[in-house]
Amino acid sequence: MRETVDVKAFSHLASLLPQKNDLDEVKRHWKGDILAGITTGIVALPLALAFGAASGVGAAAGLITAIVAGIVGAIFGGSRFQISGPTGAMVVILAPLVAEHGMIAVPTLSIMAAFLLFGGAILGLGRIIALIPWPVIEGFTLGIALILFLQQVPNALGVEAETGGNTLVTGVRTMIEAPYPEALIPLAVALGTVALIILFDKIHPSFPGSLVALAVVTVVVIATNTTVPLIGEIPDSLPAPVLPAVSPDLFVALVPGAISVAFLAGIESLLSARVASGMVEGGSYHPDRELFGQGAANFAAGIFGGMPATGAIVRTAVNIRSGGRSRLSPVVHSILLLIVVYSLSDVVGQIPMASLAGILFVTSMRMIPVQAIKQIMRSTRSDATVFVLTVIITLVFDLIWAIMIGMLVAGTVMLRHFANQSGVQREYPTQNNRIRVLRIDGSMFFGVADRIEEEITRLDTVRVVIIRLSRVGIMDATGAKALTDIVTALRRADNNVLLVGLRTTHEALTDRLGLGIAMGGTDRFFNSMDDAVEAAERIIAEEIAEEEAARAYALANPAPSKAAVTTGWDRFREDSAESLERLRETSAESLDRLRARMGQLRRVSNKPKGTAPRESDDAGGLTDKS
Repeated sequence: MRETVDVKAFSHLASLLPQKNDLDEVKRHWKGDILAGITTGIVALPLALAFGAASGVGAAAGLITAIVAGIVGAIFGGSRFQISGPTGAMVVILAPLVAEHGMIAVPTLSIMAAFLLFGGAILGLGRIIALIPWPVIEGFTLGIALILFLQQVPNALGVEAETGGNTLVTGVRTMIEAPYPEALIPLAVALGTVALIILFDKIHPSFPGSLVALAVVTVVVIATNTTVPLIGEIPDSLPAPVLPAVSPDLFVALVPGAISVAFLAGIESLLSARVASGMVEGGSYHPDRELFGQGAANFAAGIFGGMPATGAIVRTAVNIRSGGRSRLSPVVHSILLLIVVYSLSDVVGQIPMASLAGILFVTSMRMIPVQAIKQIMRSTRSDATVFVLTVIITLVFDLIWAIMIGMLVAGTVMLRHFANQSGVQREYPTQNNRIRVLRIDGSMFFGVADRIEEEITRLDTVRVVIIRLSRVGIMDATGAKALTDIVTALRRADNNVLLVGLRTTHEALTDRLGLGIAMGGTDRFFNSMDDAVEAAERIIAEEIAEEEAARAYALANPAPSKAAVTTGWDRFREDSAESLERLRETSAESLDRLRARMGQLRRVSNKPKGTAPRESDDAGGLTDKS
């Protein structure tokens, strides 16, 4: 047994590493992947710069992350289509952390999150995305889009962003307190970028509108000598990898942030990988390997001085639509960005920050799941409530709290739905009114067990109760305990209880909680309703036979009437009195004779020797013949 467990554990760990078929896919699709990688790299360049600048670590950090995480994530990740790098969702988490702890904490944060992702992959937590309800994911996405939009307001107005505080409050305050009319110039740059992107996207969906718009706006700003904040100096090479130094106090302070980063990186990457696999016929992904790959990507980004990375849905979709079908295209995308760093760093440094804000305005608007919002609002009131609540909590509090509370509310709603769908129904497979057939529908869990127990135990008493369980899909310990209590209560009421359709997945639980003992034997469990009804009718027939036998015995051996019993008792008392009287008379006569004889004996013993007795002394029949 232990050897089997060890083999499974080793097999799981081996599945997290690169596989031979990864290279086989590259050999089959390398031509299309090169073109797809170039296209994706062109789209990723302005986004990487914008996300780095928006997070507070600088455009260079965003570019480094896109290069390093893109290559490492492609090699070690669980999806052959995934493009890893900085994302808008990660910016939302990083911006307040950078404001609180400074830029020096970001590489450490990436490495800490990497080890959490490694742990999640080893523990097999890759399926976690399936546990998050759809309204929570869409509400989370909309909330991120709104926060990302609000975070760009200071750059769009050419002012320094306030550190700390709520993003919604800060964005609104910045719009009100910006130095107008000076702030209108960078705002015009941002809005001009937005307009050009929309215009170019209408030309063709695959046209790199963001890059072209960025180039046009940058040329215009330089040509007109417009004074707006620029990206600034960009390094012309990758830094050497190094483990960042961190103090114990900083490490402890970064733990909550690292958990948030790891959680977001895992959720967003798994969601992106799942969406990507659905975009390609026969597409698939390995969720645990994806977590491991994102851990490796974040570790690499951290030691190269980058920022936390995750799977990027938009760039992954561009890669697939451009023909990317293997891990080569993400690598080509990173190589293109690397060429930019080594050859165009001076040009990139002249890009206006307001233009990057315009790019992220468009990105945030594209993140809004318009179709999903319509579908959710048309679905059920509970799903709509979960969606709206998740959006509000994302805006007001925190991304992780939004997911946690959204899942809690969605779970509560789901349990309530299960409870409403559960209950007891009566069935009529037989016309025998001494047999009651009850069917339990839905689930037997803590939210409904008491109600089911109450409904069954308050039913009219019958001789045989058949409980059908074949429609019980979920049963927890509370439900199994309630079922045992129901059987016990019915049997105490002198009912015979038969169970039909207990699922094999529930047998171990019910046995541990004493159902078999309460039933009185395994012969009372049935798989077929027909067999159970036949057994019930046999029990009824046996009881009827016993009743008829008792009735026949009573007729053959009638009990004496009350008058006869009374007369006999009186006669007994009279006979007993007569016998007692005769006994008394006899006893008195015997006592008199005994006394007379005792007196005669005393007189004889008192006479002197030689004196002849008198005749009168011969009373009592005594004579002396000497």
